[in-house]
Amino acid sequence: MIFKSLTSKVIVISVALLAFGISVFALLNLKRERAQLVTSAREGSDLLLQTIERSIYNSMRVGNTEETQSILEMVAQNQKLLAVRIFHPHGVVLKSSIPAEIGKPVDLDDYQLYLNNRYEGITYADQHGEVLRMIKPIYNTPQCHTCHGNKTKVIGVLDVNYSLAATKRRMFEVTKLFVFSTIATIAFLSFSIAFVMFRLVRSPLNGIVEKMAKVEAGDLSVRITHAPKDEIGRLTKSFNSMIERLENAKKELDVYHFNQMERADRLASIGEMAAGIAHEIKNPLTGIASAITIISDDFFPSDPRKEILVEVLEQVKRLDKTVNDLLFFGKPTEPEPVCTDLNSVLKKTLMFASQHRGSKGGLIEKVLELQDDLPPVYVDPKQIQQVLLNLILNGIQAMQGGGVLTLKTALVQDNGNKWVLVSISDTGLGIPDQILGKIFTPFFTTKAQGTGLGLAICHKLVTQQGGSIRVESENGKGTVFTIELPATTTEDHC
Repeated sequence: MIFKSLTSKVIVISVALLAFGISVFALLNLKRERAQLVTSAREGSDLLLQTIERSIYNSMRVGNTEETQSILEMVAQNQKLLAVRIFHPHGVVLKSSIPAEIGKPVDLDDYQLYLNNRYEGITYADQHGEVLRMIKPIYNTPQCHTCHGNKTKVIGVLDVNYSLAATKRRMFEVTKLFVFSTIATIAFLSFSIAFVMFRLVRSPLNGIVEKMAKVEAGDLSVRITHAPKDEIGRLTKSFNSMIERLENAKKELDVYHFNQMERADRLASIGEMAAGIAHEIKNPLTGIASAITIISDDFFPSDPRKEILVEVLEQVKRLDKTVNDLLFFGKPTEPEPVCTDLNSVLKKTLMFASQHRGSKGGLIEKVLELQDDLPPVYVDPKQIQQVLLNLILNGIQAMQGGGVLTLKTALVQDNGNKWVLVSISDTGLGIPDQILGKIFTPFFTTKAQGTGLGLAICHKLVTQQGGSIRVESENGKGTVFTIELPATTTEDHC
């Protein structure tokens, strides 16, 4: 659980690196200190050897051999010196601070140094521990020829055994001091790092987390005060700025949601009222249309009253269409989807639209650009045909002076999903930017005799088929309506 905290991870890693660094530094210092202690013991023993050599040389030069033994015994009173002796190159002790050794073979370790032409070495003795053994050959100088002749080069070997026990104790004390100081330094720095991390990092971060929890619970009034002037302070300022923006966005969203709910409630009321009125109007309109048809049949085609009745009948049909739109918008019918070939539906719809009086006269050129092998779509063909017919008639009405009506189909793929696109474009006057975003709003229209429900119904029909509809228009150059419907594979529905 502790390693799930960022602060704990930083503290542990910092302490580990710190302990490693200090330990390596302390170990190197300890090795250097031990080397200095051994070097000091070696230098002391070497100095002692030189002093003894000069004293013995002075005594032997005057033939006073007894003084040599006294010198060795006096020097050996130093507790660190285990033995001081002179042995023959053949390995027999000639003089020694330990009289019992005289005439006996020298210690093998000392003799091996001489045989191997080495002047010092450290060995282990059972009673004394580590012992520094140093030898110095006594050469046969011209002054020594009187007593020793000139046949041998080395007349004796001066041997000193120096106990390293005191040095080891000193090393042990130094080691304890280094270990203690290292542990104390690591503990102090670890505590300091932990205190700094908890005080300057973890505490502010926990404060931010607590505030975030309140924000997650829906309280956008929280703010963090007393921000430090560092990275945490900048994070705090960004947090406060973000919460302030969220609060403003929530207020705007609440206002927008309230307006939308109010508008939806109004539209629902209007829809119910429109549906009720439409029911009351539809039956009388049917009777009026039937009566006018019967009356019109009683007049000759040349009778002027015949033309008036035909116009009246046309207006009754327009009213009937308006009533049907109101009924559908108030209570739309559920789609009955089947696998549908959009290319066939588009061709059939264009044929129906060509019978419209506005499309006759040869002023409007109709262009079909249909993609072959288009996959089917799972939609209600009647409702889609209603949408296409409405859009085609709108395009025709937008080109009163003639133009080009282009109908295209295509297959596109987006994020692994396939969509069938139908675009209907005209070269009319286009839709001004200020009203482009309102054309799918119910009851919004720019036509003198329009109801404002045509495009709203188209939007609803396409949406309930699982598709979408969008519009692009450039004022003075024309308009393009694009319908996107999900393509269907044979394994899905067909």
